[in-house]
Formats: sequence, structure tokens, C-alpha cells
Amino acid sequence: MTGHFLAPVLRDGDEEVEQTLRPRRLDEFVGQERIREQLQIALDAARGRGDALDHVLLVGPPGLGKTTLATIIREELGVGLRTIAGPALERKGDMAAILTGLEARDVLFVDEIHRVNRAIEEILYPALEDFRLDIVVGQGAGARTLTLDLPPFTLVGATTRTGLLTTPLRDRFGMTFRLGYYEPPELASIVRRSARILGVALDDAAADEIARRARGTPRVANRILRRVRDVAEVRHAGAVTLEVAREALELLEVDERGLERTDRELLATILHKFDGGPVGLSTLAVSLGEEPDTIEDVYEPFLLQLGFLQRTPRGRVITSLGREHLGAPAAPAGLF
Repeated sequence: MTGHFLAPVLRDGDEEVEQTLRPRRLDEFVGQERIREQLQIALDAARGRGDALDHVLLVGPPGLGKTTLATIIREELGVGLRTIAGPALERKGDMAAILTGLEARDVLFVDEIHRVNRAIEEILYPALEDFRLDIVVGQGAGARTLTLDLPPFTLVGATTRTGLLTTPLRDRFGMTFRLGYYEPPELASIVRRSARILGVALDDAAADEIARRARGTPRVANRILRRVRDVAEVRHAGAVTLEVAREALELLEVDERGLERTDRELLATILHKFDGGPVGLSTLAVSLGEEPDTIEDVYEPFLLQLGFLQRTPRGRVITSLGREHLGAPAAPAGLF
């Protein structure tokens, strides 16, 4: 499906700009106040003792700052960082090579850790708990286990779906932080900071408008800012005013509540093709031409947050708020 310009999934061309806009220190990180406070204490304590930080699990929808926090932890501790995507870890040898290559107190960041396979998990258990790597040599009755000591390190795992993590793996994280959606004032602060870095002249009213429509997500706010900048440079004098921001947002099909075309198509599909639901996720995915994981991880969390969508045991259902947003009449009495 075409049309999801701004959904918080990184494209290759965006990676360099994303790196530029990411804060490097904890005091530059906007929002998630309680998490920042708890993490600051843990970092100060680890530095004071000269120990590795406890393993950290970061939970939340895409674009809320999980990767940024992993980078900040590395910067604050002044250690090395190794980054890997969970699905890329296919063989035990891959994991063993990464673990044995770590230095003392290094940070190993595993994105999409819920997609790490069970064989890799078995290697991680002793590594996380006892900083030990068990390697089986040989097969059958002649097999023996070699044990290698690992330097103390910090695993930072990021996941959009804690329910898919096994209990033994989840229990080995000393700290679990659940990132929530950002409030518009926080996003406006992020947008203004990003505008300064990008050299964009941005009115406060324009920053507030971008923040209000950014799905509560910093990555989306920064993505909108870059597209608004394009419109300002091509069609106007380069400065981003409230009028320019609204013109660009209309061009991008981002509505007053921050919904994009794909969000509205998802709600409209449930409403018109399936009588408001319930409809199963796989059926909905086929109807939209999207992957089920993309719907579940990228689009649904924000629609659920707004109260436009419900997940029920029988499937997805559009709510009265969702119907109202589409300009549709309320459901008959007794129905969702």
C-alpha cells in the first residue's frame, strides 16, 4: 500500500538525519521524565562503583526513543556499543562471536529482541546472569562443554511486544522501562531543537501544529518537520510559519488528530467492508495489503490510544469515536 509517508519505520535515506537529530546525553532527552530519573540514578551508581549497568529492557511502539536511549547509555558510561537486530541473529556462532568481542562494561543493543530465536536465547541466559559463555564441542556421547568467562557487559533490549518475550529472558533484565506516547508540549520542544540543528526558521505556532499532529511520536515529529521544510523551501521563502506547516500537513494527508491516509483506510476498511467489525488481524491485513506485524506494531497502538479502535477476542472493532472521526453515524444500539 502506498501513502504511509510518516509512519515511524526508518527508511535508508533517513538514517543519517535521524542520527544527527538524536540527543547524545540524558539531560538532552525530552520527555519520559520518570524513566530519565530512574536511569540517571542507575547510571550514576554504576559509574560510581565502576560496574557494568544492569541489563535494560526498553518497551514501546516504534519511534519513541528506544534506540536513542541505548546510545545515551553508551555515551553516559563512556564505553563501546555493539548494535544488532534480533532477526539477524540466526546461529549460535554469531552470538558467541559478538559476546566474546565485547570489552568490560560495553553495551550490546539488541533491537526487536522478541524475534531472537530460542537457540540464541539459550546462549544468552548464562551470559546475562553469570557473564559466562557455554560452548558445546562435539556431538553425542563424546560432546563436552567448554566455558568461557565474559567481561561484565550491559544488554539493552528493545521490543514493541513484551508478550512475545519468554519469561526466562524477561526475568534477566534488571530494569524494564515502558516508553509512552509524548505530550504535544514535549514534541514541540523536540521539533524546535531539531529545527535549530537543521537550520530551519520555525515559528512557535508552526512547531505546536507539527507537534499536535505527530502521533505522540518524536520520530514522526522530526519526519514531518523535514517534509514541512521541503514545502517551505520549494513553495515559499524557506521560513516555516503556521500557514506553511498547515499547507504541508494537508499535502501529506495528515489530519487534525495526526492520522495519515493508511490509518484512515484501516478504520474505513473495518467500517465499510466488515460492518464495523469484529474482523481478524490476518483478514484485515490482506484487505489493506499490509503485513500483520506492521498493522499491529505501527498503526494500531496510536489508534488504540485515541480510542478509535478496540481489540476484542473476536477481532478488531471500530469504536464510536472512530466512526465519528470518519464522519460516519454511530453504530446501532447493542453493537460496538
